[in-house]
Formats: sequence, structure tokens, C-alpha cells
Amino acid sequence: MNPPQINKGIAPVKSDQLASHGGPKTRPTTLPGRFAFGDAELAAVQEVFCYYRERNVDFGYQGHFEEHYCQAFIRYLGVPGYADAVATGIAALFVALAALQLPRGSHVVVSPITDPGTINAIILNGLVPVLMDSMPGSYNAGPEQFRQRLTPETRALVLVHAAGVAAPVDNFLPIARERGIKVLEDCSQSHGARLNGKMVGTFGDIAAFSTMYRKNHATGGCGGVIFTPDEKLYRLVRACADRGKAFWQPGFNEKDPKQFLFPALNLNLDELSCAIGIQTLARLERTNQRRRAFLRTLGEALRERSAVCTPSQMSDDDAPFFFPIFVASGKLSCGVREFAEAIAAEGINVNPHYDYVVSEWPYVRAYLADEFATPNAAACRDASFNLLFNENYGPDEVRDITDAIAKVERYYRKEDSGRGA
Repeated sequence: MNPPQINKGIAPVKSDQLASHGGPKTRPTTLPGRFAFGDAELAAVQEVFCYYRERNVDFGYQGHFEEHYCQAFIRYLGVPGYADAVATGIAALFVALAALQLPRGSHVVVSPITDPGTINAIILNGLVPVLMDSMPGSYNAGPEQFRQRLTPETRALVLVHAAGVAAPVDNFLPIARERGIKVLEDCSQSHGARLNGKMVGTFGDIAAFSTMYRKNHATGGCGGVIFTPDEKLYRLVRACADRGKAFWQPGFNEKDPKQFLFPALNLNLDELSCAIGIQTLARLERTNQRRRAFLRTLGEALRERSAVCTPSQMSDDDAPFFFPIFVASGKLSCGVREFAEAIAAEGINVNPHYDYVVSEWPYVRAYLADEFATPNAAACRDASFNLLFNENYGPDEVRDITDAIAKVERYYRKEDSGRGA
């Protein structure tokens, strides 16, 4: 066998060469997986099979495990009320809005940064989204932004608690109550977040949660939950989620469609998913604690090592879903997006540019009340990138993330901007 050839004319790759330029990655190995569904969830699924086999029937929906899941969810929120599990997060939003029975064409003021499901649920209910801006430097909207966007046709507010941080919903309520405006909290990214010690989702008339597999608390691949303190509204939620069935009426026969109230889809969640949800809900507090602990350590390291990046402010009331990191672009010779893309190339899981500013989506413009551009929301997004992480991240990930940021910062930092690492 011939010996390997040595290319003497090629200089060795320096460790500071960016991975995006052909250098070695700071993090060459895979980041920790979340593994949201483990032995407890597997055992829960098996329990569903055993439970229904013992009764010689097949499992379906609106059964034993959904009842237990919904009751556990209510206990977790810590206030009296009613819950219904549905097929997806957008189903939760759609059904919650449908249950409010707003006149078609009503205006619904909505947060400016959110998933398309939030906006689509408004549109598909025959309602008109009215975008409000976010607070300066925040993904979340504030009461002044809400007040500025009220119209004579406003009948509801859909307030998103973004990225695991509670929006100041308590300050929205007096404005809404004075005008008879219904308040729907979109808690899809903020399971377990609190405001003044009270859980998000317990302030407004009704709340919607997504429980798809990436959320801090999940019921499987897809899922959603609706919560309301109002029994009448809960009955409408159940009817809107299950073909208009008036299950609460004496003598109701679900096999007799003549007794159904109105057209509605079947948007129920199944028993297997509810059993999984019972388990992930039971450890939600621990999940959020571990996420906060990681981010606190990361924030301390980042403040020590970076002259460019500033971690988001975080409190013990947060339930972090992703983590915005703000960039002092004036200290760099590149834009924020290029900077973040270079960090991603180092093997770090980030979203370099959060494309969830609603006013920028071409398809939605024809449905909006006007062409309001939400400049605060766009500016906040443009000044940051989002770190994607999970509760299994630890000291090694703190080191590698800050190493990657420091490496990219050294390359792009302007000479007169000061030093980080």
C-alpha cells in the first residue's frame, strides 16, 4: 500500500476559521435530543390498551383518559374552570374563537408575532384580524399597542404569550372589559408561564394551548387544549369541537343528528394522546425549571464572553420555549442574520431570522383590516436571533454555544468595538 500523500503546499486549517468558510465546527457532535416521550409515556399508551381491552371495547375519544387529562390540566392551572382536549393547537384556537360566537366580519385585535395558526383561526371563523404592534424591544404586545388599534367593530382580542414569556394581560383586561371585548389568550408557546404568580391562560375569557411534540408540555405529534372559567362557554367549546353536539342537554342522544345545534367539525383528541399528556403535564414544572437553569447559566457565560450578544431578560415566571439573543449589529461588519447563520454553521441550533412577523406574509394581507406594518415587532426580530434548545442542555452546551458565538464574533467584530472572549 502506498503511503498517504502530504500536501505540503496547503496550510493547516486554523481553529478560528469559521465553519461557514470551511473551518471545523465548534460543536462537531449532535446536540442533545429532547426525547419528550419516554418510558412513562410508553407505559401510559399501554395502559390505554389494557384499560379498554378489559372492557372489551376500542378506545376512541371523550373517554376515561381525556377526562383525567382535562382534570389534571385544570388542577395545574390552579383556578376553577373547564378544559377540553382537541386535535391540534390551531384547532384549539379555531374552536375557542368559534365558541365566542362573534358576528361575522367582527374585528379581532391580535399580536404581531405569532404562528400562522393564530391568524388562520381568525380568518377561517369569518373574522377580520387587526394587527397591533409589540412593545419596543419585545416579542409581546402591550396595552398601549392594543388601545391604539381598537376600532368600532372590535369584538375580541387574541393575545399571544410569546416564547414562554407572559404578555402583560392583566393590563389589557380593563381596556377590554370597558368595551365588552372578549379576551382569548394564546398560550401555545408558554405552558406554565406566570404573571404575578398566576398562570397564563387564566386571565381572559378563554385560552388555547398547543400540545404538539415540540412544546414544553406535549400530547404527542399534535394536540391542543382549551380552558375557560365559564361553563356556558365550555359547553359551546365542546359543541364546536364535536359536530355541534349539545352533550349537556337532558336526554341528548349523540347518535341523533337532529339534536345537534349547528355545523361543526370533529376536532377531538384521542385517548392515546390524552394519556401521554397526563405524563408530560406531570413533569412540566420540572421541565421549565431545567430550561430556566440552563438559560441562567448560559446568560452568565454570554455576558462574560461577548461584547456583541445580549441574552433576553428572564425570570422565574417564564416557561422558555425558544430564547431570543439580541445582537449589537453596529459592532459587527455583517448583519444580524449573517452573524446568526455563521453561528448555526458552527453546529449550534438557532433560528437566524424569525419569519413570524405577520405583517410580512403575502397571503395574509388580503384578510387584514389594513396595512399596518408593526415596526416594533419587525425591529425586535431584526435585532435578534433565536436559540433553540431543550431541557437536556447542560454545561457542555453552555461552553460550545458561547465558544461558537465568541468565534464568530472575533471574525465579524469591528476593530474599534471592544473585545469579548
